[in-house]
Amino acid sequence: MSFHPPTGSRRVRRVAVAALAAAAALTLAACSSGSSTASESNGDASADLGELTVQLSWIKNEEFSGEFFADSEGYFEEAGFSSVSLVPGPSTGVAELVSGSADVALSDAVSVGAAVANEQAPVKIIGTTYQKNPFTILSLADGGNIATPDDLKGKKIGVQDSNTSLFKALLAANGIEESELTIVPVQYDPAPLTNGEVDGFVAYLTNESITVAAEGDATVDLPFADNGLPFVAETFTVTDEAIASDREKLKAFLYAEILGWADAVNDPEEGARLAVEEYGKDLDLNPENSIAGAVKQAEELVVSDETAENGLFTISDELQEETIASLAGAGIVVTVDDLFDLSLLAEVYEEHPELLEYTK
Repeated sequence: MSFHPPTGSRRVRRVAVAALAAAAALTLAACSSGSSTASESNGDASADLGELTVQLSWIKNEEFSGEFFADSEGYFEEAGFSSVSLVPGPSTGVAELVSGSADVALSDAVSVGAAVANEQAPVKIIGTTYQKNPFTILSLADGGNIATPDDLKGKKIGVQDSNTSLFKALLAANGIEESELTIVPVQYDPAPLTNGEVDGFVAYLTNESITVAAEGDATVDLPFADNGLPFVAETFTVTDEAIASDREKLKAFLYAEILGWADAVNDPEEGARLAVEEYGKDLDLNPENSIAGAVKQAEELVVSDETAENGLFTISDELQEETIASLAGAGIVVTVDDLFDLSLLAEVYEEHPELLEYTK
C-alpha cells in the first residue's frame, strides 16, 4: 500500500500549507480578542508561529525521513514556523516535554503511558507515525534463534535502559517471568549480539535487524507487535498545556508533517538520501541499509487500512484499545482518554480534507 500525492506540482501543496498558516493566524487573532481564551498567551496574532523544537527518539537516520522532507521542502516554514529544530536522541522525550526543552516528542505508547501512569506526566499522544511498532527481539539463526516467546526462556537478552519497560511489557504479555531469563544491560550497538555476549537483542525492524543481516548473518526476528504487544510508536507527544494554549501551532505542525510523511512514503529512496547525505551526514550511515529501512517503514509500518481511509497519523479505536491492553499487561494502567487526544488531528483533516488525497 502506498500514498500518491494529488495531481499537480509541489507548489500546489505549498499553497495549501500557506492557507493553513493564514487560517491559524485568523484563529489566533479571533481568540486574542476574547478575555479568557487559551490562545491569548500566544501574543502577536500573526502567521509567524515562532520556533518549534522536536525531540527525536533516535539519531537522525531514515526513521525521520518525513521530518526531513517537511524541513527540506519548506513545509514547516510555509506553515508559519520561523524554525523547527530536530533534536537527535536516543530519548523517550517525556523529560524534555515536561521540562519545556521540547515542544513535541517522537516516542512510543509504552514509554509515554508509563510516564503518565507512574509519574502523572501531563502529556498526551496526538497522532502516530507508525501504525505498527517496529520493536523486535533480534537473534542469530545459529545463536539464540528466538522465534517464539517461549524461546526467550533461559536466554540472555540485551536490553537498553530506555527499552526496559517495553521489554518487560513483552514478557508480561506472554506470561514470562523475569526470573526465567537474564536481562543484560546494553547500549544500542548490536555488537554484544554478534559477538555472542547475548542471545537476543532489543532492536528495530527498520534498523539493527537490517544492519546485522547486511553483515551476512542469518537473523531471526520476534516482533513485539505480532507477539502480544501491539501499540503505536514514533508517536507525536505533547503536553496538556500545549494542547490548551498552542492548539493552532500544533495543528500547523501536524499539517506540515502529513505533507512530509506523504513524501516519505511515496519516495523512500529520497528520504534515505536526505538522511545519509544531509541530516545524518556526520553519522556515516550506510546508504543501502538506509534505503532498506526507509522502504520497510513506508510499506509496513506507516500505512495501514486505517490511514488509507482516515489519513496519516490517525489511530483507530481498535488500535487505541489494543495499545491500552498492551500497557495493562505490563502493569501500566491508563485509559484511552489518559493517553490520547486525537482531536487536533481530526480538526486538521476536517479543515483540510484535501490531505486525504494522499492516500489515493
